[in-house]
Amino acid sequence: MRFMAMVRATEESETETSPAMDDAELMTAMGNYNEELVKNGVMLYGEGLHPSSKGARVHFDGTSRTVVDGPFAEAKELIAGFWILEAKTLEEAIEWIKRAPNPFHGPSDIEIRRIYEPEGFGDLMTPELREQETRLREQMEQQ
Repeated sequence: MRFMAMVRATEESETETSPAMDDAELMTAMGNYNEELVKNGVMLYGEGLHPSSKGARVHFDGTSRTVVDGPFAEAKELIAGFWILEAKTLEEAIEWIKRAPNPFHGPSDIEIRRIYEPEGFGDLMTPELREQETRLREQMEQQ
C-alpha cells in the first residue's frame, strides 16, 4: 500500500527564511532518515515545499476557475513537504514516520493518508481505464 505523509506547515515554514532551512544538523538528520527509508524500500518519493507566498490556488466552481495567489492564512492548514511511502499497513507507515526528525524547531504535525490504488475504484476502473493508467505510469517513469 502506498501512503502520503504530509508535513503540516508552521508559521516557521511559511517564512521566506525558515530557521529550519539554515539548520545543518536538522538537514543532515533528515537526509539520514530519508536514506534509511530508501534503503528499506519504504520511500518512493519525497520533497519539501516552498512557502505558500510563492504559490497559488485554483478554485473550481462548475466550469468557472479562479486563481488566488499566496500567501494563505492558517499555516496549520498548509503542507510544507511530503513523502510517498510503501508500507504493508497504516500502522507500519506510522511507525516509520514516528522515527522522523522533527522537521521544525517547535511543535509540528505529519499527517498520513493512504493513496488510492486502481483496485480501490472497483467496477469504475474499466479495462480501458486500467490500460490508460498503466500507459501513463510507464510514460511518467520514462520522463
